[in-house]
Amino acid sequence: MSLPFDVEIALRYVRGGGHRSRDKFISFISGLSMAGIGLGVAALIVVLSVMNGFQKEVRDRMLSVIAHIEVLAPQEGFDNPEALVGAIKAANPKVIGAAPYVAGESMLAHGDLLRPAIVRGIDPAQEQEVSDFKEVISGSLSNLQAGEFRVVLGIELAKQIGVSVGDRITLIAPSGQMTPAGMIPRLKAFEITALVSTGHYEYDSGLVLMNIDDAARFYRSLGPTGIRVKLNDMDAAPFVARDIESQLPPSVWVRDWSVQNRTWFAAVQTEKRMMFIILTLIIAVAAFNLVSMLVMTVKDKRGEIAILRTLGASPFAIQRIFMLQGALVGWIGTFLGVTAGWLLAINLGTIVPAIERALSVEFLPKSIYFISQLPSDPRASDVVTIVTVALVLSVLSTIYPSWRASRAEPAEALRYE
Repeated sequence: MSLPFDVEIALRYVRGGGHRSRDKFISFISGLSMAGIGLGVAALIVVLSVMNGFQKEVRDRMLSVIAHIEVLAPQEGFDNPEALVGAIKAANPKVIGAAPYVAGESMLAHGDLLRPAIVRGIDPAQEQEVSDFKEVISGSLSNLQAGEFRVVLGIELAKQIGVSVGDRITLIAPSGQMTPAGMIPRLKAFEITALVSTGHYEYDSGLVLMNIDDAARFYRSLGPTGIRVKLNDMDAAPFVARDIESQLPPSVWVRDWSVQNRTWFAAVQTEKRMMFIILTLIIAVAAFNLVSMLVMTVKDKRGEIAILRTLGASPFAIQRIFMLQGALVGWIGTFLGVTAGWLLAINLGTIVPAIERALSVEFLPKSIYFISQLPSDPRASDVVTIVTVALVLSVLSTIYPSWRASRAEPAEALRYE
């Protein structure tokens, strides 16, 4: 089945038919426009995939320490945590674990060094349901037995104060103790039984774990100050939190991980949007090349345009020829860019180490960065947005040159042929 004449002519112009040097030059410009659009699309896909990968990696490491959902007690603490844990597990089928805890802040002292610390009292048996530490060094959480006054430190905090497993540290409670001599700080010595690594510097440099009963005695709490909840789908946390909150007393506060870290996630999304806008300029520059290519093609094909008009082609048909030519160049470039960008994004974990070995370099040194591998998480939603922007810019760039071609007067054009 033969194609419409305007489609056939547009395809011939895209192929760069002709043996004149001018035809070859126009074909070269057309190839540059196609390559520019493809390069912009591929770069945008790879960069957004890497940003998604970093966001996912940091989020997963963060969620190995913080809970998907936290149920916070009134000031005096929960008096019947076991019943509450059972009610939370029954509230929604997505809940796969729940564990009570006692939270507090203290100053950690060792020798002449003082460091602020986030203290969490846990039940070692139940904590395994809600936490997934990247690495437990030289010990186990099960060593945190009630009455033994042992602690587990984040690996970076241990490095900062120069301690290891078996050493003793002193915790200073924020509330003092009233004595006949006045208010004095409450101090308690603890033995370090293990070190943990979460892969997240903020927590590795300030986290202290102890038995929940020891923490309640140290902070003089009447019971657990909260319950950590783990889900089989972290993205469902806001909805599950509402289900849990609706079944608990109004004095209990429920919050999910997206609320707890709202500022960080908002900053990441803003950076992602800015990178999208900046890299879209690459596609815009390629679209300007497309305009230049079409303008040169229109000026070169004035005679052919005039002949088509004298044979009965309408101005709209002429405009359609050049719009199809430019759109085809943009669509082919976009297709090539999507293919190259997607293949690069899904194979980045193999390509980057190969480049590092070939050049004997390390892009993300382990001694500096906690994420030492370049993560990539390509998403179809990002690709659809990029393709839409590229195709729209390609079509818009054809409007003015094709309109100028449709306005050409046949007699004026044939005078110089």
